Amino acid sequence: MFILTKFEDLVQIPPHGFTNNQITSKDLEDRINEKYSNKVVQKTGLCICMYDLLKASDGLIGTGTGNANVNVTFRMIVFRPFKGEIITGTVQKCTPTGIRITTQFFDDIFVPQTMLFEGCHFDEAEKTWVWRTEESELWFDEGTVVNLRIEAEKWHDLAPKGPNEVEKEGERKVPYAIEASMAEAGLGGVEWW
Repeated sequence: MFILTKFEDLVQIPPHGFTNNQITSKDLEDRINEKYSNKVVQKTGLCICMYDLLKASDGLIGTGTGNANVNVTFRMIVFRPFKGEIITGTVQKCTPTGIRITTQFFDDIFVPQTMLFEGCHFDEAEKTWVWRTEESELWFDEGTVVNLRIEAEKWHDLAPKGPNEVEKEGERKVPYAIEASMAEAGLGGVEWW
C-alpha cells in the first residue's frame, strides 16, 4: 500500500527561509514536504511525506531573487496499493452505481455494482446496498468498515483545458482513483467475518 519512491528536483529556498543564515536539511525537508505532500504525482501515486534526503548540492544563489537553488535527491512515502492487495476502508456513500470507500486520507476508491457479492441490490428507501444471504441480510451502511481488493487504477491528467476543449458538466475527475471489488469471502464488512 505504501512504497518508497525516489525523486530528483530543484528546491528553491527564499532568503527568509534560511535557518541561522545557512541552509539546513530541515529547510530542505520543509520545502519538499510543502511541494509534494498530499499531492498526486502521475503514474506514481499520492505523496504522503518525505522519508529521507539522499543527496543535496550546494545552494546557488539565483540572480535577482536571492533564492538558494538546491538540487536534491530524496525518497517519499507514496500511497499506491498494488493490484490484488486487500485494504481496509470505510463506506462513505452508496449510490445505485456502486459504493464509494474512503480511508483516513484517500477518498477516491469506488466499488461498482458489478464487483459486489452476487445477490446484492440497492435499497432505494434506505439509500444503501444490501447483500441477501440464505441466513441474513448484510447492509453496507455509511460508516461500515470494509475489506476490499484493489482491481484497477485510473489516472487523469488535470492539465488546463484549451478554449476548444469542452469539459462535460457535472463530470468529476480526480488525478488518481482506484477501482476495487467486494465479491469474495473475507471481503465486505469486517464484522461479518
